[in-house]
Amino acid sequence: MKTDRKWDIYLIHHSHTDIGYTERQNKIMNYHYNFIIQAIDILNDVHEGKRSGCEGFSWQCENFWQVENFYEYASDKYKKDFEKYVKSGEIGLSGTYLNLTELVDSDMLVEAFGKVREYSAKVQKPIHTSMTADINGYAWGYADIMVQNGVDCLFSCIHPYHGMFPLYQKQTPFYWEGPSGKRVFVWNGDYYHLGNEFLFAPNTFTSYMIQDEFSVQMHENLLFCENEEITENEEWNIIAKRLERYLKTLSDEEYPYSFLPLMVSGAITDNAPPSALIAKRMNQWNEKLGKQVTVHMVTLDQFFDVAKESCKEIPVYRGDWNDWWADGVGSAPDILKHYRDAQRKVRLCRKLDETGKLGRPEWRETAIKNLILYAEHTWGYSSSVSEPWNTMVHDLSLAKSAYAINGNSLISQNLEQILEKKGACAIRQGRTQRYKAVNPHKIQWSGGVKLYIEFWEYLKGIRFYEGLPFEVYDERSGEVFKAQLRKIARAFEVEVQITLAPGEERILGIRTKNRQFQGKFGSFVKAGGDGVADILQEQRNEENTSCIETDFFKILLDQDKGITHIYDKTDGGDLLRDDAIYPAFFGIYEVTPVKEDVCRDRVNMGRNRKTIRTKRKVAELMNMRIVENGTVSITLELTCCLPGTKMYQILLKIFKNLPQMEVTVQIHKESVWEAENLYISLPFTAGNNSETYLDKTGCIMRPGIDQIPGSNQEFYLLQNGIVFQSKDKQTVIAIKDTPLVVFGDLKEAPIQLCSGEYNEAACKKNGETAYVWAMNNYWDTNFNADLGGFYEFTYNVYVQKRSTVQEAFMVCETLNEGIISYYI
Repeated sequence: MKTDRKWDIYLIHHSHTDIGYTERQNKIMNYHYNFIIQAIDILNDVHEGKRSGCEGFSWQCENFWQVENFYEYASDKYKKDFEKYVKSGEIGLSGTYLNLTELVDSDMLVEAFGKVREYSAKVQKPIHTSMTADINGYAWGYADIMVQNGVDCLFSCIHPYHGMFPLYQKQTPFYWEGPSGKRVFVWNGDYYHLGNEFLFAPNTFTSYMIQDEFSVQMHENLLFCENEEITENEEWNIIAKRLERYLKTLSDEEYPYSFLPLMVSGAITDNAPPSALIAKRMNQWNEKLGKQVTVHMVTLDQFFDVAKESCKEIPVYRGDWNDWWADGVGSAPDILKHYRDAQRKVRLCRKLDETGKLGRPEWRETAIKNLILYAEHTWGYSSSVSEPWNTMVHDLSLAKSAYAINGNSLISQNLEQILEKKGACAIRQGRTQRYKAVNPHKIQWSGGVKLYIEFWEYLKGIRFYEGLPFEVYDERSGEVFKAQLRKIARAFEVEVQITLAPGEERILGIRTKNRQFQGKFGSFVKAGGDGVADILQEQRNEENTSCIETDFFKILLDQDKGITHIYDKTDGGDLLRDDAIYPAFFGIYEVTPVKEDVCRDRVNMGRNRKTIRTKRKVAELMNMRIVENGTVSITLELTCCLPGTKMYQILLKIFKNLPQMEVTVQIHKESVWEAENLYISLPFTAGNNSETYLDKTGCIMRPGIDQIPGSNQEFYLLQNGIVFQSKDKQTVIAIKDTPLVVFGDLKEAPIQLCSGEYNEAACKKNGETAYVWAMNNYWDTNFNADLGGFYEFTYNVYVQKRSTVQEAFMVCETLNEGIISYYI
């Protein structure tokens, strides 16, 4: 080998965790428990002299979930050995819980890191380093949460398959500064199986990233034969040539260090077992070539000790490290909605029961564990797109869904128990219609609260029906509220407009009132003899399919374009952008016709998620009608025709005395195997020079601006919604069910990474039109291929005078979580 310097190669031996993808989830759990057992057995054999030539073996636990899983099943002897090797530095621990998507919220992330901190104290071993593999990014708040829990080093093993590393460079260190100013030392690493591509693990030949003269021969099994000696010699030839070229490339690129970390697995697969042969090859290498390139097996702690000592001038980058892996959530929109509902219930439980004494801690803890498992980055089996009919594909998909379903079920039980302790009771025959309304949030709220009357109930001896006169009142003060009735599947829903202070509770009652007969008398024309009120009234707000006017909004409608303007009556400004390409809440459907096959076409998309061949269609308005009109709100139904769907319907509910609109999009999606996307247009603004903010896990950021250089700005996974902010106003968009959003032109184009600088280009990116990315099945592996089915997604638009961005997102969270009400 020819090298320009003396090199030290640090092999970090680990098993990449995919809970699913390669096998059923329960089997993967068993595998990882067993992998730690195997690593302990190897170390025991080495120390007892039973494995000659394997001295120096070490094992790195990729995440804490592996350790937690091990402790659940291991014998006391293995637990004792494990802790012995952790303290000796031969088994490494990682502060990350799992390879998570940004779907996890900050509260759950804090709890996950809390488990690591508790274990660290228990075994008296500081855990200050961490790693992730496969995923390509983390919400900005991740940095603060890590440091708050004693983890100040992160090794990121990127996977550039439909993703990309940041900084335009890999194998480089930097300090990642969180929103609070806390910093994490990051090694921005290479592909997590690169050590296998160099064949540091014998019998694991692969050429995923490296394309050279050996690649085709490897793929076609032409290099190796049944003669083990010939195979081993060929492997030595490959490792020497590949490593020499890699080191030369680093030198040519002016790589400043004389050390190099490489991740390596015992087999060329995710969820791989440990291999003592790596240590054996390391020792053989050092005997032959150790004077030029010395190889070491190390843990994360040991590597970061070297890196911190060697790396003196390290750049600092502040901002969001936006994840390329996040879009997998869009391939299961129905379960995602169920998951998001569970997340909100977790937060509501905390707000209603700060001491944790009203609910059942074990239910809450198990619910959160299930929800964290759902937020893990694996969405399905490896052949989910190529063989969507396959039994394993369905088994893994159902098991993945079960994490969200079980988590939702448990936290729902916990919430019900908390409410019961606060006075909630079951429905009963002959009950008095009494309810408690609770504002669990930290802000005052004026809005709708929903009360329910069962379809079989009586009110003061009268069977309740839609025409029965009633009123909703405060039991203590006697105040009567505006209320509106609607019939739902098995009950009557009474929506009450109410104002509640932070933490305030009110007891509400429903009672009958005298019915006043309204005949068609008087001198002013209101409706014809046919009962149709289609004459414009000059003395009142317009309420028709051309214009709907309330105390706060004037909404103009077009029979072809739907909603054309939403004027804010407080300042006269239009909430819709002048340059909007698609009408508000209209669906945009994309499908890419098959050219080669359903998988190869998806591979060729790269990071675009579409191609020039992609067909794009927008919803066409077929009908508009007012379907409900009462004292609280008026609802407009827009029926559309959209390719890829059999139904696309928008219900626009405008509150009459509040600066709020609630939008429900109802879809009957067809089953399509080709790569497809479905977007929902959000062409909103807060006026001139409007800035866009998102809330992601543990942070608030401006897309295109508050990001580290070279990071993804193609799409974002948010927590509660979007805030558009101008000098005097905020337009809040609460996104309840579909957390993926994109900005700008939907057309295929070369990928532009974030520059990380606050300049004209960044501000332009930040100011682009927003879309919800409601569904996709574009990837060739892992994602659900079939998006067919019935869906209902909810959004809220709320306009207020400019406040802090933090307060605006509290409004967003309140809109999504709602005001609690229950029978008492």
